[in-house]
Amino acid sequence: MPQIMNLFGGEKTALKGMIFMLLAAFFSGTMNSMVRYVSDDIHTFEIVFFRLFFGFLFFLPVFMRHGFKPLQTERFGLHLFRSSVTVFSMSLYFAALALAPLAKVIALTFTGPLISTLLAVVILGEIIRIRRIVAVIIGFIGAVVIVQPGVVELDAGSMFALASATTWAVLLVTVKILSRTESSVTLTIYGAMLSTPIAFVAACFVWTWPTWEQLAWLAAMGSLGSIGLLCMSQSFRNADMTVVIPIAFTRLLWVALFAYLFFAEVPGIWTFVGAAMIFSATTYIAFRERKTKDAADKPPETAPEAL
Repeated sequence: MPQIMNLFGGEKTALKGMIFMLLAAFFSGTMNSMVRYVSDDIHTFEIVFFRLFFGFLFFLPVFMRHGFKPLQTERFGLHLFRSSVTVFSMSLYFAALALAPLAKVIALTFTGPLISTLLAVVILGEIIRIRRIVAVIIGFIGAVVIVQPGVVELDAGSMFALASATTWAVLLVTVKILSRTESSVTLTIYGAMLSTPIAFVAACFVWTWPTWEQLAWLAAMGSLGSIGLLCMSQSFRNADMTVVIPIAFTRLLWVALFAYLFFAEVPGIWTFVGAAMIFSATTYIAFRERKTKDAADKPPETAPEAL
């Protein structure tokens, strides 16, 4: 009982992490459904801009509290590249949400961590063993199960979703490189500051003024997306990644529910089968990476004769 009542330690901390991840999955699923709703009347580039703009406003008090110190960096070019990839990846993702069944899009974007694992080998020189290689292969087979090439026609929405997952993988590797020298605050501030104007430039070419009702939906979408990111951050802070990553799978369930209730979409069984394969693979890879990191961080045992 004392352990359960302890809000900041042991099992209760893991429980908090799981609850935060459940909330992150819910808010993310809600935002994805809003993107589908507003995409009937507003261009994808403009939706991306408002998502980033209202997200920036949401975090503005945090930025103001830290002042200008986090802006000190020697890697501005890499920050700019990261922000450009963010806008590009989000544009592909939102286009996929507008064109393809929602659950199918979410399931396919789960392949992002698998692709980033391969990119880390090529770009960062990381070494992966046979078990992680098998997990990656299983995950990609899951993507094939969802798309079913040769059985059904490969639609544009699915291609956009896979392209988004690929660019998101590039983003993950870029963040991994930046995190070697930059703080999380610096990453967050530069991400918001640079992504928003880049998205605005793209939106200018297709701009139409939203109605007040549409603006309310866009504001809610941007705010919920930011709240979801905040919940995910708190989740990773309170519990081990291998504990909370499986909970993120519930995002697919929320999206499937919203797709059925609001858009009369019924996901096929192969979407869930393929998604389960992909998510099992990504969870195992996260577990192996965590285990490898723990082994690397563990201090070497002192030999008895040296005592």
